[in-house]
Amino acid sequence: MPDDDLPSAVPPGDPAPPALLHALVTAPVIRTYVVDGDLRIVRAGALTFGEAPDHVVGRLLTDVFRLEDPDAAARALGPAAPAPPAAASPPAPRPDASARGARAAHPGEGGTGPVGVARAHRTDPAGTDRTFAVAFHPLAAGSGADAAALPDASAPGPAALLVLAADITAQERSSARAAALDAVRERVGQSLDLAVTCEELVRALVPGFADIAVVEIVDDVLRGADAPAGPPPRGTPLRRIAFRGPLGAGGAAHPVGDVREMPHPTPYSLSLQDLSPRLVQLAPGLPWYDTDPDRARSIEEFGSHSMIVAPLALRGTAFGVVSLYRCGGSEPYDESDLSFGVTLAAHTALSVDNARRYERDHTVASTVQRRLLPSGPASPIAVDTAHVYLPGRNSGSWFDTISLSGARTALVVGRVDGQGVQTATTMGQLRTAVRTLAALDLSPEELFSRVNDIAVQLAEERAALPVGDALRLRPLRATCLYGEYDPFTRLWTVARAGAPIPHVVRPDGTPQPFDLPDGPPLSTPENAPFSTAEITLEPGSLIVMHSGGSNLHERPGLRPVDEVLAPTDRDLQEIADAIMYNYRPVAHPEGAVLLLARPTEVGPAQVVTIELAPDAGAPAKARNLTRSHLIEWKVPKDALYAVELIVSELVTNAVRYGTPPLSLRLVRTQTLTCEVRDASLVAPHLRHARAGDEGGRGLFIMSQLASRWGTRYTHDAKIIWAEVEL
Repeated sequence: MPDDDLPSAVPPGDPAPPALLHALVTAPVIRTYVVDGDLRIVRAGALTFGEAPDHVVGRLLTDVFRLEDPDAAARALGPAAPAPPAAASPPAPRPDASARGARAAHPGEGGTGPVGVARAHRTDPAGTDRTFAVAFHPLAAGSGADAAALPDASAPGPAALLVLAADITAQERSSARAAALDAVRERVGQSLDLAVTCEELVRALVPGFADIAVVEIVDDVLRGADAPAGPPPRGTPLRRIAFRGPLGAGGAAHPVGDVREMPHPTPYSLSLQDLSPRLVQLAPGLPWYDTDPDRARSIEEFGSHSMIVAPLALRGTAFGVVSLYRCGGSEPYDESDLSFGVTLAAHTALSVDNARRYERDHTVASTVQRRLLPSGPASPIAVDTAHVYLPGRNSGSWFDTISLSGARTALVVGRVDGQGVQTATTMGQLRTAVRTLAALDLSPEELFSRVNDIAVQLAEERAALPVGDALRLRPLRATCLYGEYDPFTRLWTVARAGAPIPHVVRPDGTPQPFDLPDGPPLSTPENAPFSTAEITLEPGSLIVMHSGGSNLHERPGLRPVDEVLAPTDRDLQEIADAIMYNYRPVAHPEGAVLLLARPTEVGPAQVVTIELAPDAGAPAKARNLTRSHLIEWKVPKDALYAVELIVSELVTNAVRYGTPPLSLRLVRTQTLTCEVRDASLVAPHLRHARAGDEGGRGLFIMSQLASRWGTRYTHDAKIIWAEVEL
């Protein structure tokens, strides 16, 4: 087009050099068009996008380019410009000139001021969508052969627009790849959950880099197992763990969670076999479609035309495969996309390996933790129990139910902060220490004092590990809640070391608050004192003890705790299930243990108390009364003889060395317990008499006849007890 055939491309009074206009028209990158006030193309440069200039002249600009903001060109003409004609009035555009809409230009970029800029899309003759940057330069009517073609210069606003269009598809794709990579780096690998890691990958890639993304992982890897070195053997099951694609465009070949062997040979199996990516242009009738008809059907339904298959491999070990598809008008993948897909797969493989290692370590730690916990609550006297285990990252939550002398029961929950095998091992050490000290009939505050000494020693051993040991930098922190219930006094004596306060509900469903002082967490080196509190429990009350970690208290969307626990006379396992139904797990739960307990009554027929005078006839009286009660209880004869002898020895020692008042209590449960009480705080000790000694064998004989025996103290007396199995 001659230079003098173009109107002025700048406002009046600011002429442009003809050489500049010639450069605009003939530039190999920028395409030029002149449109009139009706947005109809009246001139086109020598070069257009995929069609001859004379095929463009006379058509609406919005038919050649689908502007993301269709009103951008009209605004560039100014507020007085006429509205563009309806899209149906001009001749129908040819298929190779169609385009898609997109986002709008910035407002205020039209008129006779600065150049208005917009974005547009169109489909090239090959059927691929392309993106353009379109700029509008207002033109005033000028002189020359084309002046008559432009509106009257006296009309308000510009006479026409000079439209400059540049193909920015490559830049857009590069930006999309960069954005996808940023999204992958930002989101993938933030979680140590394999499913979440793969789900975040497909979310980061669709729709920016792919229309469909699928991730399949070797099924054994999902369970924390080591993947085989090198390519997985043929027939290895893979689980589809993540899928993302357009809604309503077709059906996926397999649902998420489906486990199946990879058919061979296909691009997917070949990629896993040689650990190399594949770039495949999809078309009907490909030879491998018959091998995997489900995927072939899905590819056809989604309209996929291009695919990248990349193995998720690290150090020669394959964990799975990621498949990316482009469908419809999306540009097919090319070699630059393939190299980019390999980069994404490498980053994801590293994240998958980290998640796999965590899953394996967590599985081992959880196994160790479960092995160190009781298989279920014991069956203590006068207390029904049930437990709830909330799995999570923490490997140190624990509970225990310990039968104590005198039909008492110790209820314990605890927690060691951290995860992994070391945390589970430390939990097992502390649980063993609590059980051992509880068997010595220590009071709760004294027990915590001794357990704290053990925890401090464990912390010191951890701090003394070699510098390169990661455990050395992890401080040891543990919490615990310990309570002893006596069914005869109905007192629950509780102490806590940094643990949450237990929840107590009366039989009528009302909460029963009590003041429980907080003690320091275990492993506190300052030897801070621990305090106890006593609460009288009615038979049928409900106790909920929580190790801490996962929050089970009131949160938005949850029912109140008291409402979940009511009615409290239900089976404890049913209440435990109600707690689980009400619990809303978070993305990365900490893990916790709940212990539910309901005290019951000991029937009067199961216990008898005998007051004794501190004289020489007390042992005989105790034997006779014991025999009569044991006969009434139908105790076997061998156990009856053993109990008689134990009672005789205990009462004899109390008369000789104890302080009045004296009493004998017999308790019949799964065992028969003999308790002798006196006011002296001096404890007897077991010794081995020599052959010529005339005495000193009483406690030794008792220890041989009893399954367990010991001494415990109250605030005003001591109790020597012995148990005989029935």
